[in-house]
Amino acid sequence: MSHTPTDTPDSGRSPVARRTVLGAMAAAAAAPGLLALSSPASAAPAPQPAALPGGGDLGPNVIVFDPSTAGIQAKLDQIFKQQETAQFGTGRYALLFKPGTYNGLNAQLGFYTSIAGLGLSPDDTSINGDVTVDAGWFNGNATQNFWRSAENLALTPVNGTNRWAVAQAAPFRRMHVRGGLNLAPNGYGWASGGYIADSRIDGSVGPYSQQQWYTRDSSVGGWSNAVWNMVFSGVQGAPAQSFPNPPYTTLDTTPVSREKPFLYLNGSEYRVFLPEKRTNARGVTWGNGTPRGSSLPLSQFYVAKPGVTAATLNAALTQGLHLLLTPGIYHLDQPIQVNRAGTVVLGLGYATLIPDNGVTALRTADVDGVRLAGFLIDAGPVNSNTLLEVGPTGASADHSANPTTVQDVFVRIGGAGAGKATTSMVINSRHTIIDHTWVWRADHGTGVGWDTNRADYGIRVNGADVLATGLFVEHFNKYDVQWYGERGRTIFFQNEKAYDAPNQAAIQNGSTKGYAAYKVADSVTTHEGWGLGSYCYYNVDQTIVQHHGFAAPNKPGVKFHDLLVVSLGGAGQYERVINDTGAPTSGTSTVPSTVVSYP
Repeated sequence: MSHTPTDTPDSGRSPVARRTVLGAMAAAAAAPGLLALSSPASAAPAPQPAALPGGGDLGPNVIVFDPSTAGIQAKLDQIFKQQETAQFGTGRYALLFKPGTYNGLNAQLGFYTSIAGLGLSPDDTSINGDVTVDAGWFNGNATQNFWRSAENLALTPVNGTNRWAVAQAAPFRRMHVRGGLNLAPNGYGWASGGYIADSRIDGSVGPYSQQQWYTRDSSVGGWSNAVWNMVFSGVQGAPAQSFPNPPYTTLDTTPVSREKPFLYLNGSEYRVFLPEKRTNARGVTWGNGTPRGSSLPLSQFYVAKPGVTAATLNAALTQGLHLLLTPGIYHLDQPIQVNRAGTVVLGLGYATLIPDNGVTALRTADVDGVRLAGFLIDAGPVNSNTLLEVGPTGASADHSANPTTVQDVFVRIGGAGAGKATTSMVINSRHTIIDHTWVWRADHGTGVGWDTNRADYGIRVNGADVLATGLFVEHFNKYDVQWYGERGRTIFFQNEKAYDAPNQAAIQNGSTKGYAAYKVADSVTTHEGWGLGSYCYYNVDQTIVQHHGFAAPNKPGVKFHDLLVVSLGGAGQYERVINDTGAPTSGTSTVPSTVVSYP
């Protein structure tokens, strides 16, 4: 996401906006007093690498507070000052609060900053104060407030309402707000978020200028308005279904969900909690005491620090350890290979994986219950065929009882420097749950251009029975989402087509004008989607026409609910919404064209 011009170009805002090492080798020595009868070359067994340790220090960029810590506000302010405008910087921070009560804090969050409580329940860690995201750094425009998060805290806002004016890749998980929540920046400037899950907002949520939002398995005291696309599943207190006026898409429950793993303290021991799978979920997981699930001690994790090699990470996985990626940037010269069922790869503070020399950053085997959460993959300058692969090609095992989850795993191509990838994320394993991702070919920053950060495809789903809850995919050169697996489901989709197409010919798809944002393969017989939006802003050639935002086979089992396409300020147009259905977008008015039900 980036610029979403709901004003005219002369409105005063720039149209540019929007967006360890392996241990020492064991010495081998012959037992004393024995005569060596073999040749020198075979006199001793080959040395073996020492086992990698589990647990340990979380590193300098994980900052842990308790209620008696001196100077908490000063430390929060110091990190915010450093990170406030560092959109493509290298700083990464996790701010962790031990259970207890904290008074008079305002934790302002900048880029690559995560704040979280260390209790089993959000109510174990209470802040009488605020966790704030605003857009003063960008003249009141919140559309580039990416890559930050809040988790597992109870807030009592100073003025009764907490401000959380974010854009993509900024999850608000497992939070209890004892008051209201304002999702708009001060001054009600442009805003383009966002995602809430497993949270309780006692007061009302005011999205105001937020163009779209997805809320899952939560409780709200009210919801005040909508701009283009507000989607709710399993939310107590959600507004009733009313798309397109107002544009609320409301599902009573979420078909399948499993909350993100999180770090917590059991006494003085760090553990990682693994929430259990829920079906037809509604409301928070933590409302009646201890949440349901299991936990692992930190001693079962290899605690990775920036500078570690991919070979060491893989050795840790082979040894049976899980991975905890502490904040920082990790260069990989080979894929991280997850082969063991139930493996957890958990990032803190937006730990960032950069694949070098065109490798894939991370792959999983076709096994049960892998949990990938809380990290960013940043494409390298040499083209990677893929950046993340869940399951190998042809994966077919049934994982319905214990699916793999991909949660708050974000992908970026360009922006921090030239990056390239053919297909960013490939989902081959059946029953995978993609729960909140932003897969982004950058439209601003460095290393950005139609061929400079070339990335043809965002997400390709080959596996059957895959569910996406909170899918944000933007700016790819061809298809943003391609879905080949049977019985796929998506609840909430947000997309912008690539801004920087040089001309109509550059996006021509055979006889079709442009590539759909969301394409269901012609071979698919069953698919369903709720609350899906695609926007165009062709700012290089504003005469470009996109035939439709969505393409799918005309079959009884392929169903869509509450679709919209929008031309942002008239920079390019859509002729239809889905296939040949739906009205064209209308000039410069930035008014959505909608389809309530398809077919």
